[in-house]
Amino acid sequence: MSSSASRSPVSVVGLGRMGGAIVAALIKAGHPTTVWNRTPGKAVADGAVVAGSAAEAVAAGPMVIVTLADYGAVRSVLEPLAGELAGRTVVNLTTGTPEEARALAAWAAEQGAGYLDGAMMALPETVATPEAFFLYSGSREVFDAGRALLETLAAAHYLGEDAGAAEVYDLGLLGSGYAALAGFLHALALVDAAGVRPEEFVPLVGRWLHGMIAYIPELAREIGSGDYTEPSSPVGMNRAGVGALVRVSLDAGIDPGVHVPLWNLLGQRTADGHGDDSFASVFEVLRRERS
Repeated sequence: MSSSASRSPVSVVGLGRMGGAIVAALIKAGHPTTVWNRTPGKAVADGAVVAGSAAEAVAAGPMVIVTLADYGAVRSVLEPLAGELAGRTVVNLTTGTPEEARALAAWAAEQGAGYLDGAMMALPETVATPEAFFLYSGSREVFDAGRALLETLAAAHYLGEDAGAAEVYDLGLLGSGYAALAGFLHALALVDAAGVRPEEFVPLVGRWLHGMIAYIPELAREIGSGDYTEPSSPVGMNRAGVGALVRVSLDAGIDPGVHVPLWNLLGQRTADGHGDDSFASVFEVLRRERS
């Protein structure tokens, strides 16, 4: 990073756990950092300047990083400051929908501001570590100009000029993670009913999921080719496995709801005459329902 980038002032609007971690990382990297939060009194890292208003925070630097609860909150803060945004860059790291991101990017452009939409694929404690990565979409020029600064927070991945792209990726990654976490919690409930302690079970979970991760590229390859006829893991076999999960859960008094949707999808694929196709072919049911 150049010394000029390291000295570039930054403003951060929103001091939740992620916002606080971002502020700490910016200060550690040498950026004069001004902060503002809708609720006063939030603890901030030593060295941060606490602005008395959102307008004061926006005026303090050429880049404004926003980490608020939702896009409604972002608009409620930024819209009254429209006249102050010309020539500045707004980096919005708030989770929302692709359409919300595109609409906000268009609004920012009308105010003469550069705009990047972003997604934080990190926990607060992993900000500014190799484990974290952030996704960005919007103006390539704006991204290139701010990249050195953004890399102080996490590895920065640019996804293209469509401001909604970061949200598409974000929601896809969140969906993958939530499904895995929900399945893990259900698994703990299941083994707990059999008297197995979580700490006994977890090492095998890690080993199993490692193998599942290795299988993901094969699923993607099959979907890309549209050829599901040489499966290593066919629909029918998986339907039997998920069905057993549902029955055992019910017998143990455990809510099987985590797995019922997948069981239904596998059943639909079987009913369509594709029980011998690859598990990846469930994608075709999902795609049909989407359209």
